[in-house]
Amino acid sequence: MNIMENWKKVMEKATLKKVMEAASNQHLVIPAFNIPYLPMMEAVIEALKEIECFALIEVARPDITRFEARSFAAIKKEFDRCKDTSVARLHQDHVPVIDEEGKEVDWKLLVTEAVDLGYDSVMIDGSRLSLEENISISKEVVGIAHPSGVLVEAELGAVMGHESGPMPPYDEIFASGKGFTSPEDAAYMVQSTGIDWLSVAIGNIHGAITGVAKDQKKVQARLNIEHLKKLVQKTGIPLVLHGGSGVQKEYVLQAIQNGITKINVGTEIRQTYEKAMKESGNNVNVAQKALKEKTKEILNKYYEMNQTARKIGEALL
Repeated sequence: MNIMENWKKVMEKATLKKVMEAASNQHLVIPAFNIPYLPMMEAVIEALKEIECFALIEVARPDITRFEARSFAAIKKEFDRCKDTSVARLHQDHVPVIDEEGKEVDWKLLVTEAVDLGYDSVMIDGSRLSLEENISISKEVVGIAHPSGVLVEAELGAVMGHESGPMPPYDEIFASGKGFTSPEDAAYMVQSTGIDWLSVAIGNIHGAITGVAKDQKKVQARLNIEHLKKLVQKTGIPLVLHGGSGVQKEYVLQAIQNGITKINVGTEIRQTYEKAMKESGNNVNVAQKALKEKTKEILNKYYEMNQTARKIGEALL
């Protein structure tokens, strides 16, 4: 058996927990690509296979309610059709307890559905709740997911951008530290819940998902690296950056070296796919090709990462 076959077989058998831990130890980033249109998945996975990078394929509730992901079951079916577990696993992103419009969500139903479908990890977003309520629900999700070997991501702090109303000026958000994750609260939450990953707010923002703004270029966000270092020191688990599209490259690379293990990418790949569909007269093959190249560009040029699946696999040998 040659070296390539070795790392691939190791990655296929490795638990996602082991993969994330190895990535964190090596300061490698695991991008998580949101799939709001089903044909996007094959293009992303093909890009990952070509450059031997590991990533999560993920779908959030807004991908289903506002775009054309259809359902968590439809995403799982498409993932099973074209999956390669040496380079990709499936994540349920952003199940909010209270959504961006302030409405209550049946989060337990959605999380249980993903666990039953065989997703590798789930994300509960209780960031609009009080700390104690967020902890209580996150702990309950851990109780639902962990017995099936499913990892749990939670969120603490306010990663803005999905709200229905206008967002304050970005420079004002960053300078004030409004919504930034408290290191003390983060430590308390990790210790109280048993979550596997924590999504934090350190200057990152989501891309808009409603109205005209959803087609506009995202704000060039910055990250408070010193604040990130405090969070890493207090939590001791892989940290997650939502709203990865549009963060200035220098900050992204610093964040990866200082404790961010998973970065969500949605706006940039969605807009690439939508633009190619529009310009090609809805030719899916053309749009998939454009997305495949964009995915490789993001990994190679923006994150300066290639062969991360191989590197993680070899570290686990």
